[in-house]
Amino acid sequence: MNQEERKVSYKYIVYIQFDESKKAYTFGSNIKYDLNDQVVVETIRGKELGKVCAPVIDFDAKKIKGDCKPVLRLATKYDLIQKEENTKKAQEALKICHKCIEALDLDMHLISGEYTLDRSKVIFTYVSDDRVDFRQLLKDLASQLHCRIELRQVGPRNKAKMVGGLGNCGMETCCSRFLNDFDTVSINMAKNQLLALNIQKLSGQCGKLMCCLRYENDEYTRLRKDLPKLNSMITFEDSKYRITSMNVLQKQAKLENKEEVRFVSFEELWPDKDFSDEDY
Repeated sequence: MNQEERKVSYKYIVYIQFDESKKAYTFGSNIKYDLNDQVVVETIRGKELGKVCAPVIDFDAKKIKGDCKPVLRLATKYDLIQKEENTKKAQEALKICHKCIEALDLDMHLISGEYTLDRSKVIFTYVSDDRVDFRQLLKDLASQLHCRIELRQVGPRNKAKMVGGLGNCGMETCCSRFLNDFDTVSINMAKNQLLALNIQKLSGQCGKLMCCLRYENDEYTRLRKDLPKLNSMITFEDSKYRITSMNVLQKQAKLENKEEVRFVSFEELWPDKDFSDEDY
């Protein structure tokens, strides 16, 4: 049976979320599950417990990327108990892994440990600046934990997503609250907002540029359209000035010359341009 035939054998698409991620994953099923049902699914990591996070829809192969794994069954009371036990055992496994890393003096920082539902595998997530030779670590862990071991390296943005916390705005960090994938955030986006290029202030908990710079970039690009560049020379009220800064939200520019510094509204500088909120 080829892949296409296997896909269309399901009646429904089921959207599943796991505890460690807000991302919704697609699975196939011939049973119509209800929203918030706890189900056992087959993933590339093994059997896992997930929650139905959206209404089930009829199967459509066009909405599936790659192979579609099956929903095995509705979770039983035993599965829920097993998951709680796995969480406790994962904490013990994490301590063992910490000790092994220290004994081997490996340059890696553990973030989390997690067992699959049937406890046939434990997955350790870690951060490291360099490539780590963990062959001996795998042997030591396997001899003590007596199951398959998976070591998964993630970057600083993924670490921030897993750990969570509050951003500079006072709200929960976007990565842990709703982001599924990370888009590129460049320093040019900060320049586009005419922000002072203080990397420390522009960076989030992960040490990378804050994701909100990307959210606002398109709007700032629109607001700055047809406006002169910074340090441009203009004539205003028969005097020449250099534009040293602009606040596109307040629609105000800072003008300087050797004699004075002035703050002037966009309407005064460019009376022929419409700066109404509807058009600007």
